[in-house]
Amino acid sequence: MSGQVRIIAGQWRGRLLRFKAEPGLRPTPARVRETLFNWLGQSLPEFQCLDLFAGSGALGFEALSRGAARVVMVERQAVTVQQLRAQASALKTTQALVVQEEAVHWLRHDRQCFDLIFLDPPFGSELLRDILPLLPQKLNPGGLVYCESAAGVSESLLWTLVRSARAGRVVYQLLRLKQGNME
Repeated sequence: MSGQVRIIAGQWRGRLLRFKAEPGLRPTPARVRETLFNWLGQSLPEFQCLDLFAGSGALGFEALSRGAARVVMVERQAVTVQQLRAQASALKTTQALVVQEEAVHWLRHDRQCFDLIFLDPPFGSELLRDILPLLPQKLNPGGLVYCESAAGVSESLLWTLVRSARAGRVVYQLLRLKQGNME
């Protein structure tokens, strides 16, 4: 079984991303991506982005289509990594770096910083709880974190909720690091 998502704006507007449907692979729907990029502004000039659970690549490739300078896509499933690399090749982009690794391990060992981090872990998992405390040192000043989950993320000592919405069973949110918590 296979799936596809369409890039909704930017240089690759209308292009289809095809992927083999794997258990737990749930691409961010077009209407959610449209809302997210309305929140962010339609273009992401020179943004450095991290797509931590890359899956279909819908968020990362959408960001590149809208002008992001680079997207690091981290994915642990070998088949999915191959698909992401094939998509990057088909789009003729060298701005997508696809890394095969488990997300928490990668975060603990990599030293890059980003302007925007996409977090769409396997639905119903508790991974956001483990990952959010690791992100302050991964964000450039003013950086944002986008999360998708079943329950949503509450404001905390670290995070301010910038925007939030719901689509079906998914809560999607934009978070900013609270002032004074920059590493």
